[in-house]
Amino acid sequence: MDELDTEPPLVVVPGADPSARQLCFAWGPAEVLVCETLFGRAGTGDGVPSSSRVFVVRRDQDIYIQTLRKLFNESHGIFMGLQRSEEELAGKSRKAQLVQVSKNYRSVIRACMEDMHQAAISTRDPALQGQYSTQVSILSAMELIWNLCEILFVEAATAGALLLRLLDWVRLHVCDVDSMVREVLSSESPSKHKLFWNVVDVFVLQGRMDEARHLLSKEASANPTSMNMYKILDDLMKKMPVPSLGNTQTLTELELKWQHWHEECQRYLQDGTFASNPHMESICKILLGDEDAILEKKELMTTWYHFLVTRLLYSHPTVKPMELRFYAQSSMDLFLGGENSPEPLDMILMAAFEFEMHQVIKECSIVLSNWWFVAHLTDLLDHCKLLQSHNLYFGSNMREFLLLEYASGLFSHHSLWQLGVDYFDHCPEFGRVYLELHIERIPLSTEQKALKVLRICEQRQMHEQVRSICKIMAMKALRNNRLGSALSWSIRAKDAAFATLISDRFLKDYCERGCFSDLDLIDNLGPSMLLSDRLTFLGKYREFHRLYGEKRFPEAARLLLTLMTAHIAPCSFWMTLLTDALPLLEQKEVIFSAEQTYELMRCLEDLTAGNPDKQKFQDDDVETTKVEMLRLALARNLARVIVKEGTVEGS
Repeated sequence: MDELDTEPPLVVVPGADPSARQLCFAWGPAEVLVCETLFGRAGTGDGVPSSSRVFVVRRDQDIYIQTLRKLFNESHGIFMGLQRSEEELAGKSRKAQLVQVSKNYRSVIRACMEDMHQAAISTRDPALQGQYSTQVSILSAMELIWNLCEILFVEAATAGALLLRLLDWVRLHVCDVDSMVREVLSSESPSKHKLFWNVVDVFVLQGRMDEARHLLSKEASANPTSMNMYKILDDLMKKMPVPSLGNTQTLTELELKWQHWHEECQRYLQDGTFASNPHMESICKILLGDEDAILEKKELMTTWYHFLVTRLLYSHPTVKPMELRFYAQSSMDLFLGGENSPEPLDMILMAAFEFEMHQVIKECSIVLSNWWFVAHLTDLLDHCKLLQSHNLYFGSNMREFLLLEYASGLFSHHSLWQLGVDYFDHCPEFGRVYLELHIERIPLSTEQKALKVLRICEQRQMHEQVRSICKIMAMKALRNNRLGSALSWSIRAKDAAFATLISDRFLKDYCERGCFSDLDLIDNLGPSMLLSDRLTFLGKYREFHRLYGEKRFPEAARLLLTLMTAHIAPCSFWMTLLTDALPLLEQKEVIFSAEQTYELMRCLEDLTAGNPDKQKFQDDDVETTKVEMLRLALARNLARVIVKEGTVEGS
């Protein structure tokens, strides 16, 4: 197949002119080729205008094709189901379950191929049509290879059943004859159609005897003179012994029956029974396994592996798996001759027939356009316990190496990266390290996406990544002046220094506006306020305002005094706290005791006398007025307290 090319594809960089300037490149994360066109800077004297454009060429372009999303998403579910059921796969049912998993993968490939085919039909853009057609061809080749691997490796079909599976394989994947069959059968007189004998030959070449006999009956009805030949040929085709999955006969019995039938075909051919009808004579030669007669129908078979299966059907129906390599190689040589060299697809199929799993995976890695195929096929073969003997790749076994490559490609996509997480989870050697590295490169464009990434990290106890994400989101929120969100992220990151910084911003905002923003967050800090002294102060200060608002003045007074004496409030905020005490000092009911009043006085004196900005209080009329009002209120409150306490003692 032409689409499977062993040569690396030529990358054309849109907008770049290699003749005008030199292109430089470097491999970046997720296999991104970055090409710079900065060679001819201004002032270099080469006459080439300077450029600052950077071209990004992605190697794994398939993950950006919308119609392939089904392939990646649905196969992810199959992959996860296989990993979960590993412990359940035991005994006789193990092989059946693995075969079903393989069929599920193939059904996803086929569904995706049909979607791509419909997209090619519906689009009017020639470029898109070409792209879709190429993808259909690639998907078709992928299913062809996977199906053969399923027969040979996963199911491990034995002699007898092997031929039946290969016949189904050829019938499923050689579809060029379907249109020809429909054309003949839909005509008024099928036996007189120019393609009639071609269709009969195709049915015979694919072992579809009932359909071939049905068509031949039409020929016999239209041409009574050939009735006798038809009956003999029909009887031969009807009696042809073939393996059966439900049959209890042994291979030896089958070979004896087949030998007797083969001798009968030979006798009729030698007697010249079909000599008057070249078409029937040719069919009889095919039944005898005559390689020259089969090769005459080369154009109807189109591929050497179709020729191989037809050849086995009529010459060696009980072929054993380990004999396939000899028949496959000779069939390819006979079919291709010396004119055509094998295509990459031919080499992959040949490696499968030779039971060289390692070579199959290697060739597919080279020629297929993404890692999806080799990653999932290798994982399945590994579950079949078929890859344990293979060498390590870059410190990891082959399954893990390919899964790591595939998942790394998914991480370069804006949404498929979520699938990549699960693939990394099932790579025991290096999956965790790869996940940590790739998680850090995910652009946190929205809070929703950040929360999704954060949840993934928290589930896997990736503490460093959790802190990093939270810090990044906290900085973004702070730059956008979203203090509540910034504080929430810093608390989640357990970053005391950043929580202190944001708490200071909250207090500054309160001083400027006279009220708090994000009250719900501050009211529900809970144990989180213990992250830093400043955050504790912010939470307690908000609690003071709540108590004051509920007219619980004694409790509010005690809390305010505690905030002053515990030294967790910033010095710049002391005047605000003392000012908050004024309404409590002016209440009709005495709120502060004498001892509490003395504490407030001491705090005021410490603020005015011990503050490095003492001159500020002397020069600022507003601050001076506040200090005088506080001293007066404290003195009056102390007098009221002394009178009240003295009266209580006297009575």
